[in-house]
Amino acid sequence: MIQSINPYNHEVVFETKEFTKKQTSDAIDAAHERFLSWRKTSFSERSKLMQAAADELKKNKQEYAETMTLEMGKPISQSIAEIEKCAWVCEYYAEHAESHLADKTIKTDASESYVSYAPIGVVLAVMPWNYPFWQVFRFAAPALMAGNIGVLKHASNVMRSADNIQKVFERAGFPKGCFTHMPLSSSKIEDVIKNPKIKAITLTGSKPAGSAVAATAGSEIKKSVLELGGSNALVVFEDCDLDETLKTTVQARFQNTGQSCIAGKRLIVHENIAEAFTEKYVKAVRELKSGDPMAEDTFIGVMARPDLAEELEEQLQASVKAGAKILIGGKRDKAYFEPTVVTDVTPEMSLFKEETFGPVIGITTFKTEEEAVDLVNQSAFGLGVSIFTEDKKRAKKLVPQFEDGAVFVNELVKSDPRLPFGGTKISGYGRELSADGIQEFVNKKTVYFK
Repeated sequence: MIQSINPYNHEVVFETKEFTKKQTSDAIDAAHERFLSWRKTSFSERSKLMQAAADELKKNKQEYAETMTLEMGKPISQSIAEIEKCAWVCEYYAEHAESHLADKTIKTDASESYVSYAPIGVVLAVMPWNYPFWQVFRFAAPALMAGNIGVLKHASNVMRSADNIQKVFERAGFPKGCFTHMPLSSSKIEDVIKNPKIKAITLTGSKPAGSAVAATAGSEIKKSVLELGGSNALVVFEDCDLDETLKTTVQARFQNTGQSCIAGKRLIVHENIAEAFTEKYVKAVRELKSGDPMAEDTFIGVMARPDLAEELEEQLQASVKAGAKILIGGKRDKAYFEPTVVTDVTPEMSLFKEETFGPVIGITTFKTEEEAVDLVNQSAFGLGVSIFTEDKKRAKKLVPQFEDGAVFVNELVKSDPRLPFGGTKISGYGRELSADGIQEFVNKKTVYFK
């Protein structure tokens, strides 16, 4: 049995039996059979169904959001916002998939030559618990609109959410087999990837999980896209809009109780304003409302599992031992971790060089632009960076110097259906969303007429 356990009250929310080897094989066979007909459907047909999925999400957002909150502790207001964002990505691809995949004419010595974009088949998605709906829909919406089929291996602690995602597509009227949730443990993924009817894999998760999936996919010569961890920097220059920067950087770190790949995890502040900014930052964090994730005014809930909170505590203690100072927070109670701000953090410390997946942020100071860029790029991760300055010329000059997959100026790093999303270095490879995302899992076919 696979269980979902509420991290707030420790009650079992849901349990389901893991698929047997035969059930898994049968599900993949059925998905492949569906692909043979689904790939022939028109964009118009797919668009109507995807719009229906968006409508279903909006109609029953409370139902889906509450399950998410019960399973992994996300504050309910943030769960509802996540469902609404999933509806947005469905609407985006319902409207834009056809143009993103239109034949691209290229002038050559041929009488006609172009590139077409054809679906490739059944794509396996291996997805995490921190955004149980969004991570799946940002894959599923473009994949299905491209004419592919989706099969999902979701995180073990969000199995009811996985069921609900399949329910969304069924309620929207998608033919059976277009999207299938397979309750499986991580140990079964290698065999699934090796199934010849699985044509590609997308994974959002940790570096070890990504490395294992990429190795197996590579051995089978199958395409993979990896969105892995991040340790995004929030770089605060002395000419920033202080109040707006404060609000944005607190949101960037502590939304979803800090459990986000693209959260701002390293606060890098110019030394001339560090004292004043830190004082205001601590005050703002102190005012964040912790409590029952099902309460509408809760901003900080619990972490998804007690062991994750314990791991964060170890990272914090190791940094304190190395000389960092806790300004607020630092205490843990089972899966609850106090919002925590730490100063005097240096690049050698755990809070700087490792991914901290929870409500803890470390503050590091800098003197020059060059030092700020160097501190950002010292990270082994490369998902995104936010810089805060009123000098647009400075921002334009600095953007090419950052090694990350995204640079946001005066804004937190966020995913948007209209923009490509993905990282560099150990944050992974490939892109999701926008035209780039839908073109990851297609056959870019060269066509030439003499």
